[in-house]
Amino acid sequence: MLHPLTPKMRSVLERMARAQRVPMHHLSPAQARAAYEAGANVLEVPKAALLRVEDFAIPTPDGASLPARLYAPVAHALPVLLYLHGGGFTVGSVATHDILCRELSRLSGCAVVSLGYRLAPEHTFPTAADDAWTALRWLAAHAQTLGLLPGALAVGGDSAGGTLATACAILARDAGLPLALQLLFYPGCAAHGDTPSHTRFGTGLLLESDHIDFFFNQYLRSPADREDWRFAPLNAPDVDGIAPAWFGLAECDPLVDEGLLYADKLRLAGVPVDLDIYRGVTHEFIKMGRAIPEARQAHADAARALRNAFAL
Repeated sequence: MLHPLTPKMRSVLERMARAQRVPMHHLSPAQARAAYEAGANVLEVPKAALLRVEDFAIPTPDGASLPARLYAPVAHALPVLLYLHGGGFTVGSVATHDILCRELSRLSGCAVVSLGYRLAPEHTFPTAADDAWTALRWLAAHAQTLGLLPGALAVGGDSAGGTLATACAILARDAGLPLALQLLFYPGCAAHGDTPSHTRFGTGLLLESDHIDFFFNQYLRSPADREDWRFAPLNAPDVDGIAPAWFGLAECDPLVDEGLLYADKLRLAGVPVDLDIYRGVTHEFIKMGRAIPEARQAHADAARALRNAFAL
């Protein structure tokens, strides 16, 4: 069966195939990071100029220092989104998601803080989840110091970063830390790639089953880690009372079914859910705004969700 790709999405994939790059799962983690960094901004929209773009660091309890970047379109105090980049817990950085975070800030009118959490295999599960939660708590405590609006906080991310955001939302509920929104671009939500979308979209498109296996083999210490809800939020025993969620899912994505299942889990628990499925596009499409109009639509929809959550 042919994948129901849009003509522009199919064109992007054909151009990628003609480039004959070595598949990421055949690279070392360091090589994979370099390859991802080199290609991260090729199809992005133009880089938006913002009034505030500031680098700083967030300390961790074990003595590490996590790079972070603050984006804000105006000087006065704003609500803030903590953004967690995708990349299978193995690749990606503040730099690879710089343009996306600029767009989210520009279009929503809120501030965005992008976090460089520690990556696998040097830092295995649950380090990324711990770093994300550390950063969220730090941001809540230091908002005023950064010139942000205290008590107006959201968390979000794409792919593996979306997984981390879901974990943060559950931990925030347990800690009594109010969040306005969890903003989830095609999050990983399941312990095992056994949904129909993994079979249908797991080969021949941008994110393949071999890539997923490569990433998870770097991040997970043992098969038991797969069952931990911080890796697979569908395994969370209780999601009552967590922050409202906006989902932006790609139709032709191995992860689309588990995103839908997690959205259903939240709805059944009474959590407000807003969900958009972008037809005919693949995983990672939100970073292809120059070529894929659905990416620009997703940016606008996510920004609208942030404005509504923060009453901007």
